[in-house]
Amino acid sequence: MSIWLITLWSRSAPSLLLVGLLGRQLGLRVGLQDVQTVACSRWGAPRSQGLFQDGDVVIGGLFIMHYQPPATEHDFTQLYNVTYVYAMVFAVEEINHSTMLLPGVKLGYHIFDSCGQVPWALPAALSLVGGGSTTVPLIIGGASSVTAQILSSTLGQLSVPLISYLASCPCLSDRLRYPNFFRTIPSDIYQARAVAHLAINFNWTWIGAVVANNDYGLMAIKEETQGAGVCLAFVETLRRENIMSDARRAALTIQASTARVILIFTWYTDVRELFLQLTKINVTDRQFLASEAWSTSGDLLQNPSTSKVANGVLGVAIRSSSIPGFENYLKNLHPIHHPGDEFLREIWEAEFGHPSNNITSSPAMSVLKASLSPCNGTESLERVQNLFTDTSQLRVTYNVYLAVYAAAHALHNLLSCPDSNSPSGNNSSTCSSPNNIKPTELLQYLNNVNFTTPQGEMFYFQGADIPAKYDLVNWQSTPEGALKLVLIGRVDGFDLHLNESAIQWSTGSSQVPISVCSESCPPGTRMASRKGEPVCCFDCIPCAEGEISNKTDSPHCERCPLEFWSNAKRTACIPRQLDFLSFNETLGITLTTFAVSGATVTTAVFVVFLYYRQTPMVRANNSELSFLLLLSLKLCFLCSLVFIGRPSVWACRFQQAAFGISFVLCVSCLQVKTIVVLAAFRSARPGAEALIRWFGPGQQRGSVCFLTCIQVIICAIWLSLSPPVPRRDLGFQGLKVTLECAMTSVVGFSLVLGYIGLLACTCLILAFLARKLPDNFNEAKLITFSMLIFCAVWVAFVPAYVSSPGKYTVAVEIFAILASSYGLLFCIFAPKCFIILLRPEKNTKKHLMAR
Repeated sequence: MSIWLITLWSRSAPSLLLVGLLGRQLGLRVGLQDVQTVACSRWGAPRSQGLFQDGDVVIGGLFIMHYQPPATEHDFTQLYNVTYVYAMVFAVEEINHSTMLLPGVKLGYHIFDSCGQVPWALPAALSLVGGGSTTVPLIIGGASSVTAQILSSTLGQLSVPLISYLASCPCLSDRLRYPNFFRTIPSDIYQARAVAHLAINFNWTWIGAVVANNDYGLMAIKEETQGAGVCLAFVETLRRENIMSDARRAALTIQASTARVILIFTWYTDVRELFLQLTKINVTDRQFLASEAWSTSGDLLQNPSTSKVANGVLGVAIRSSSIPGFENYLKNLHPIHHPGDEFLREIWEAEFGHPSNNITSSPAMSVLKASLSPCNGTESLERVQNLFTDTSQLRVTYNVYLAVYAAAHALHNLLSCPDSNSPSGNNSSTCSSPNNIKPTELLQYLNNVNFTTPQGEMFYFQGADIPAKYDLVNWQSTPEGALKLVLIGRVDGFDLHLNESAIQWSTGSSQVPISVCSESCPPGTRMASRKGEPVCCFDCIPCAEGEISNKTDSPHCERCPLEFWSNAKRTACIPRQLDFLSFNETLGITLTTFAVSGATVTTAVFVVFLYYRQTPMVRANNSELSFLLLLSLKLCFLCSLVFIGRPSVWACRFQQAAFGISFVLCVSCLQVKTIVVLAAFRSARPGAEALIRWFGPGQQRGSVCFLTCIQVIICAIWLSLSPPVPRRDLGFQGLKVTLECAMTSVVGFSLVLGYIGLLACTCLILAFLARKLPDNFNEAKLITFSMLIFCAVWVAFVPAYVSSPGKYTVAVEIFAILASSYGLLFCIFAPKCFIILLRPEKNTKKHLMAR
């Protein structure tokens, strides 16, 4: 046996309410005659109130139909917005007339008044599920988050689903604590972030906050302070039981604060009292940000005493939608046609000032009813314009409508059989009966419900929630002096879509209100935070020399690069025109073109030699050295590109090393080639056959590597001890400052060039000695001529390099690299390619060996 004992304390009902719910297995039932709903009387006078319609399946409804005003001392309450009730009734009737949804199943409802208080809502919910004559498998209700939490926890013991149309606390998204809870209103986490995004969008960095003293308000504060650059000037909390004193205190805080934008996250009745207090002290120039709890409140919009304070309110609202046929349904309601509808009777009495005939009223209204004249039966809501008949912006009402349809679709899927795709995985051919619906099964189908609403929208649950959609609204004054609600944008998830030009601000101006702790820092200054104050409060400090800030509210000053300096206002860096050889100028483009062309031609020659590698012309004098020579020439062409562009530390180090090693590799190959030619012809003499064997291919490769390694060692020592570094030549006066790679060690650079010169001279001498050897094609002649050009170029380079100013020193070095590389390429390989491609008949061993 399972027993739940719920002990609750309510300020409006100062007695303990004890409700015992026993397990259905024992047959103990709690009926309507046992647990009566209370009509929100301050003194706890009970009476049964509700709307009932029997059906094959009956769903429960809990709505706030009456509420107790905070300062009321009477024993009766005011009628609340009962449009939500009739939205549920209308949806049920619409579904019963549908041939597609729940065909052959009549849907009924049992609706009770929860009075907005847990002590009334909980026994009503338990009476619905407690096993009376009609037990509901699902309840639509829980108008507040607190009520929804308690109802969900209690009903969760029976796995009865609860669908709320207004409970928006993020805590209810916890499926471990509330597995049976669903809602058709987005979680507050989304609207709080939307308000924070609004503040950021309009650069409101200094705002005040007035919030409810509960999770709803405190959650908003948490989300607001997480917004980048948003600070709270103050936080005032409102408690329902002390609303007048709290509202007075909050109004005085708003008046004294420098914040011009005020965030209000609380119930609309609290906002009404706050606005009344602000009106008394004539505070009418604040821009208010509204949460969905009051952003569409007709009571506030139509209150002339607070219109000056409320003008320009900007808020997040529950998304609105239309329900076709609902307006006609409401206007056709009449107590004569619904004699048991006590809520409709109260609407009638409130609108037409007298009770309807033949309708039994409650004892609480008997005194008031006796003083009124009876209705004559001709009254109608057709021409009545009030909150009850206004269907222009259905928000919570539409949420109720969606909740009914979600329940109906879940029931439809449950009762449809056989269902091989059921959430429970039960492929049994037996079907659930409308008379025996298990809440646990219905709960599973609700988790997987997915349908298209009559308005054409896709509807589904993401856990307990639905995808977040909000309207952004603005309270604008009309020529008559009243306020109207204007749609200015929408929120879809975390995306904000806003029409800023449609906003009417509280100041009456088209300019966005300014709400900051400190005035913006102009360009040329930076923000300096004040000790012990929020980051939005700061002083403006001028930038130091050599530093600038070129935007408003700069957090720091930026130092000008070395080639720039700040102007007198510290708002811009005056360029010191740096002068270096760049890829964008004509000279740089020209040299780059020649370098790339040389590398391309070298690659083409390499391909030709590779294709004709078996021919005598390529194989003569060690084809491996020819390929290595072409590779080194390509590196020579490409290394010239390193000299172009803005000098940097690594560029300065790499360019000289690449230049030195590439040319040593190239000259080493030529030198070894020349030695091979000499050795080949010397070995032809009697007694000298062993000479060529001692200088075979292995020795040739080793010689090239050895000679190149010497240059590598020189470069490594030079660059590790005293490498070239980028430096501005400030000695050259004028607007242009040359940025160059300064040789911090002339000895290292001299050794690199000297070693290249030594190898080149040695190669020239050896090639000169071998120029008259008797072969028909003597490569030594080509090497001789190429080395003459090479040496001539580099001898001329020295004086030209020393005398060239600025960036032209780099251009001279690049020119020397390209000229010597082209000389080597054309002098050595042009004759060979000519024979290979144009005179193939001469590409024979017999022709090459002829004397």
